[in-house]
Amino acid sequence: MKNKIEIYRRELNMTQQDLAEKVNVSRQTIISLERGRYNPSIMLAYLIARVFNKSIEQVFIFEEEGDVE
Repeated sequence: MKNKIEIYRRELNMTQQDLAEKVNVSRQTIISLERGRYNPSIMLAYLIARVFNKSIEQVFIFEEEGDVE
């Protein structure tokens, strides 16, 4: 899953540590999210989106695997 966490975080001049503290996770979790190596729980996705005043769909891009018929 791709996301726009880094883009929105930088728009707010927020460090990875700042965001981590706001959503109560480690900075390493934010790094993993930004690199697309970790998919958040729905609650974490909600909290991150709320920090940016965006919807979950604006922050996280869900990609379909394979063809959908």
